[in-house]
Amino acid sequence: MRICVVGLGEVGLPTARYMKESGFEVMGYDINATVIEKARETGLAATRSWSETSSAEIYVVCVSTGLRNFDPDMSQVYDVCNKIGKKERPTLVSIESTVCSGTCRRIHSEIFGKRFPLVHVPHRYWPGDPLNHGVRQERVIGAVDEESLAIGLEVYKENLKIPLHVVSSIEAAETCKIAENAYRYVQIAFAEELRMICEESGSNFDEVREACNTKWNIEILEARNGIKGSCLPKDTKYLLSLTKFGKLLRGAINADRVYQKWLSKKR
Repeated sequence: MRICVVGLGEVGLPTARYMKESGFEVMGYDINATVIEKARETGLAATRSWSETSSAEIYVVCVSTGLRNFDPDMSQVYDVCNKIGKKERPTLVSIESTVCSGTCRRIHSEIFGKRFPLVHVPHRYWPGDPLNHGVRQERVIGAVDEESLAIGLEVYKENLKIPLHVVSSIEAAETCKIAENAYRYVQIAFAEELRMICEESGSNFDEVREACNTKWNIEILEARNGIKGSCLPKDTKYLLSLTKFGKLLRGAINADRVYQKWLSKKR
């Protein structure tokens, strides 16, 4: 089968390369000329011309999502899916980009007219350890219907040999991804706040942390330089956007903000 991987950034490029190494005919698409050149240097066929992707049977969406005025910004996913929606009928569309719950089904209904099989297989790629936490690791899959799920399982599990945890709805897969990162955010924020408490009360944070972690169900993380990067802060806000609840998440965001100010005063 011919696959087009859309978006060749930190996740998309290794995804495309893995799929090529697994025996698929792969074309990468991105609008960034520098990204295209980098992909070609790895031996991957890549293009900035959407018309050159017309022969693809499977589309894998790996474009970035972000925030705009603190609100979820999934415009790149919608833009790509609008392009895919003009095709006759791809064998499968897989959205690996991080999105809010309800996004995939909205795309399937409003853009694809329920004509295309659609799955969500959110990435768990970590560039710090691509061997153990790369493209091929246990991942979650959700689908808009049984036909889509069957095709998705054939592509990802049977052909790509990626172990999958199947959930009952595409919304569960969407929520799972942002919940994972929000959970990690809260863990780190707790460690940061505990460090401040320890130093304020005269205890050694590292010693307290080590002592706590001797208990079988405790694993307090390190408190480093604040919660950086894009994924954890963004996905925490994505989860918050779904609910009127979220006091714990908002508290974690505030705790990290206070911690970073506290660190800057210590330097």
